[in-house]
Amino acid sequence: MLSYNRKLDRIFESSKTLLIDDRWKIVIISDCHRGSGSFADDFAGNKVIYYAALEHYNRLKYTYIELGDGDELWKNNRIADICAIHSDVFALMEQFYRDKRLYMLYGNHDILKKKKQWLAASLNGIPETCGAFYRDIPMLEGLAIRYDGLDGALFLVHGHQVDILNDTLWPLARFLVRYLWKPLELIGFRDPTSASRNNKVKEKVEKRLTAWAARRGTPIVAGHTHRPVFPEPGEGRYFNDGCCVHPWSITALEIVYGAISLVRWEEKARPDGTVYIGKDVIAGPRELREYLK
Repeated sequence: MLSYNRKLDRIFESSKTLLIDDRWKIVIISDCHRGSGSFADDFAGNKVIYYAALEHYNRLKYTYIELGDGDELWKNNRIADICAIHSDVFALMEQFYRDKRLYMLYGNHDILKKKKQWLAASLNGIPETCGAFYRDIPMLEGLAIRYDGLDGALFLVHGHQVDILNDTLWPLARFLVRYLWKPLELIGFRDPTSASRNNKVKEKVEKRLTAWAARRGTPIVAGHTHRPVFPEPGEGRYFNDGCCVHPWSITALEIVYGAISLVRWEEKARPDGTVYIGKDVIAGPRELREYLK
């Protein structure tokens, strides 16, 4: 068996389990890449869209699952620096945490969150209303969502675990991003090693995650590639929620009353010219039970 299959098996089998039923409302978002407000802050362009979406989900009492790469810690040294720029976003996330409606997974760009000593130092100086939940919330590598009354589980993982450069060799990848590609990005170049920007890397990651889901008969939800995927029942079990750094939009997966959908949030204009932020369902909804057979 290939090593990435063994790794995904291990993560799945040791994952925290979230048991849900028809009353639950969940939103899954990944790859926010919250930065420090510089020209290399990929999140900044869609911050207003993200905030509006998250405020909507908070008002309607959704559970928010952040599926990795929430913070850009390859280009930035400390979460406190990111909190200082995006304090309103972190204050909103704090509300989810206080209501026990927040789960956080780490990806390759924020893998340092799993190191408690580093995390404590990175949070030094942040106010209690801005990211303080990081001190207490578990940083997960995987999460298994089990549906009451059904066999099987929906496996959530960032997805970098099948990409050796971004998993085993992540310190090298971080070095290249921080000291080579970040300066070049400021003048218009794009990182060709990134799964989010190189179609060959995307396809390799997607094939490996799809193959794992088929072998285990377990639906898998990932991020990492930034490319949203929503299979029809019987056509596969690999989902991807996309990202928050698409041009002018963000995508997410919703699980509402037992059905899963892929949605897009973006700026829209009314006939009178006023601008608002709205949501479209771009795939689904489909009953989860159709994938958990």
